[in-house]
Amino acid sequence: MSRCLVTGAAGFIGSHLCEALVARGHEVAGVDAFIPYYPRPLKETNLAGLIQSASFIFRELDLRCDDLTSVVEGCDVIFHEAAMAGLMKSWSDFELYASCNMIGTKRLLDAARTQKTPPHVIHVSTSSVYGREAAGAEDMPLAPFSPYGITKVGAEQLCRAFEANFGLPITILRYFSVYGPRQRPDMAYNILIRCLQTGEPFTMFGDGSQTRSNTYVADCVNATLLAFEKRSVSAGQVFNVGGGEIITLNQAIAFLEELSGKKIVIDRKPPRPGDQQHTSAHIEKIKRVLGYQPQTPVRDGLRAQFEWQRQQPLP
Repeated sequence: MSRCLVTGAAGFIGSHLCEALVARGHEVAGVDAFIPYYPRPLKETNLAGLIQSASFIFRELDLRCDDLTSVVEGCDVIFHEAAMAGLMKSWSDFELYASCNMIGTKRLLDAARTQKTPPHVIHVSTSSVYGREAAGAEDMPLAPFSPYGITKVGAEQLCRAFEANFGLPITILRYFSVYGPRQRPDMAYNILIRCLQTGEPFTMFGDGSQTRSNTYVADCVNATLLAFEKRSVSAGQVFNVGGGEIITLNQAIAFLEELSGKKIVIDRKPPRPGDQQHTSAHIEKIKRVLGYQPQTPVRDGLRAQFEWQRQQPLP
């Protein structure tokens, strides 16, 4: 049994990760600042099952300004899931993104390095660090195409600086387009399904040919757990985390229309600044080093998200 800290614990991926850790018998402390990027009640619902467990404690904390000593003390591992996500808003509120993604990360690393036995820090990054075309191995040049991507590169560099200067064990995971139950309401598949439910038009930026290397949330959590469980080979490494399957937006729309039995109304707009055109997660390294194998085909994952959203109240 390990003592685990999960930042962003009330979020989409963080809540799934906490549940998986508790199910494996670990003690889990979850923290979240409930930054109002989307409605707080959705995050509280994500935590509803967890707070019933004696192995889980939750604290509402802001990594940017609150004292982190007590939550970091005694931890074996820190899963740093917390971030300000959603790249469009990063153009208009860069200060928020810089503070959440860089200052918050720096303060967490400061707290970790002062521990007598430094915890393993698993830092969650994103395919956005690669830029408009994210198709290559982990050593391809980083060329972020949005202010959001720039702050995530900065957070990675902070991790590397703490690793080099203070010996803090760090693993960086670059998630690619995670989807599934509890997906944030600003993300494309959530919006698509909601539009099919309500009949509202779906705003498509571009022609729909943009591709994504989608990662089902359970596969994403499994990759994160492998980085934790195989610390001896994951520390000091960077891994892409993807689902092993690429799909265009047009293909996703066609499948969701098939599932719902409805046609979606599309409102076509030009591509937005910072949008990635193609992502293709090269996952050979994480397969070889950690034994990761994605288990969920895109059609199965989209079906699971569709069924989950059908059971949720519409906003």
